[in-house]
Amino acid sequence: MQVTETLNSGLKRELKVVVPAKDMEARLTQRLDDAKGKVNLKGFRPGKVPAQHLRRVYGKSFMAEVVNEILADTQSILTDRGEKPAIQPEISMTEDEKEAEKVLSGDADFEFSMSYEVIPPIELKSFSDIKITRQVYDVTDEEVEEQVKRVADSARTYEVKKGKAADGDKVKLDYLGKIDGEAFDGGAAEDSEVVIGMNQFIAGFEEQLVGLKAGDETTIKVSFPEEYAAAHLAGKEAEFDIKVKEVSKPNELEINDETAKQLGLESADKLREIVRGQLENQFGQVTRQKAKRQILDALDEAYKFEAPSKLVEAEFENIWNQVTRDLEAAGRTFEDEETTEEEAREEYQRLAERRVRLGLVLSEIGEKAEVKVGDEEMQRALIESIRRYPPHQQQEIYEFYRQNPQAMANIRAPLFEEKVIDHLLGEIAVTDEKVSRDELMADDEDEADAKPAKKEKAAPKKKAAPKKAAAKKKEEGE
Repeated sequence: MQVTETLNSGLKRELKVVVPAKDMEARLTQRLDDAKGKVNLKGFRPGKVPAQHLRRVYGKSFMAEVVNEILADTQSILTDRGEKPAIQPEISMTEDEKEAEKVLSGDADFEFSMSYEVIPPIELKSFSDIKITRQVYDVTDEEVEEQVKRVADSARTYEVKKGKAADGDKVKLDYLGKIDGEAFDGGAAEDSEVVIGMNQFIAGFEEQLVGLKAGDETTIKVSFPEEYAAAHLAGKEAEFDIKVKEVSKPNELEINDETAKQLGLESADKLREIVRGQLENQFGQVTRQKAKRQILDALDEAYKFEAPSKLVEAEFENIWNQVTRDLEAAGRTFEDEETTEEEAREEYQRLAERRVRLGLVLSEIGEKAEVKVGDEEMQRALIESIRRYPPHQQQEIYEFYRQNPQAMANIRAPLFEEKVIDHLLGEIAVTDEKVSRDELMADDEDEADAKPAKKEKAAPKKKAAPKKAAAKKKEEGE
C-alpha cells in the first residue's frame, strides 16, 4: 500500500492511497484458498473445485470484499501517521464503471483518496494557575420549614364554608375563556378547583375570585403574557365566564407525624430530612454549575487553537436547529429577541467554536488523567434517558441505543465531562465563599429550578428567550 499526502493545510489533510494490483491479487488468492474447502458447487466434491473455476464464480465478489476490507481499515493508515481524525474521513474513488471493473478483475491498482481534519495536538498546562471562587449557600431551618409546608399542603384538608371567598380559600368553579367573544381551545373546564394565592392561573385571575360565593356568576378579564407559550394567545386580552359552585376554607395545617404519614413517610422528622436534602441538592447544583462555568472560562482563556471546522459546523447546526425550533414554538422572531438572524448566526458560530474547542481540551485532560466511565454508570444513564419516553416506546429506544455506538457516545459524553470537572476541582485552587441565597442565584436564569415547583393549569411559566437559553447551555453543557 502506497500512501501519498496530497494536502496539508492547517488541520486539513488529504491522502492518495494506492494498493497495487499484485497486492490485491494476493489478498484475493488468500480468500479463494480459504473458500476452497468450504464451498459446495454442483458437479464438484468438497475441496476439489479447480482454482480457476472458483475464481470465475467468486472472483469479483471476493475482490469486492477485499476492497471493502481495505476501506474499513483506513484507521490503520491514520494510526501509522500518528494522527487522530476529528470525524470519519471522507473516501473518494473512481465512479467510472470500466475502471472499477478492472479493479474487481484484478487488472488495475485500487486507488482512492481520503480527506479529513486532524485533532490538533493539545499540550496541557499546569492547572495550579486556575483559581475559582465557589459560592456556597447553607440552607436555613426557615427555608426547610417553608418548603415542608408547601409539600405538606397537598395533605391539607378543606371545609366547605358559607360566604365569600378569601385569600387561601379553595374555589370550585366552571369557567369558559373567550377572546373577542370566541371560545378558545384549552380555555374551558368544569369543577376546576383553584386555591386563591397559589398562582396556578394567569396573573390577575385568582385575585378576582376574592369576594365571590357559591352560586355567583361573573366575568373575569385578564391578559395573557406577551411571551405566553401558546403563540395564538400571547398578549391577548381574554374574558372568562365564571360560575362558582363551592367555596371551602383551609383547615389548620399541622406538621406532625400524621401529616407525614399521609405523604407516605414515617415521621415529620423524616419529611424535614428529605426536604432539606432536596434543597441542598438544588442549591448545590447551582453552586457546581457556577464553579464549572468559571473553570470553562479559564480553560477558554488558556487554550486558543484552531478547532476542526467539520466539528464546529456540526455543533453549530445542533445549536441553530434548537434555537429556531424554540423561536417557532414561542411564535417569536429574531427581532423579538432584539437581534437579527445574521447577528445570531455570528454569535452561535462563536459559541459552537468554543464548545468544540473546550470539548477537545476536556477530552485531552480526561485521557491524561485516565478518567473512565464505568458500565454501571452508563447503564444507569441509559435507563434514565429511556424513562423520558412513553412506556410503550422504551424497549424500542433501548434497542436503538444498544445498536447505535454514536447514540451511546452521546450518553457517555456528559458523564465523562462531569468526571473531568471533578478531577479539575481537585487540581485547581478553589476558595469557598459563603453567600446568601440571592447572591447565589444572581444572574442565574434557572432560579426557578431552585424553588418549589407549582402546578400550572392555565398559564405555563414564561420560557427563557431562545438567545438566552442557548447562552445558558454554553455555560452548563459545553
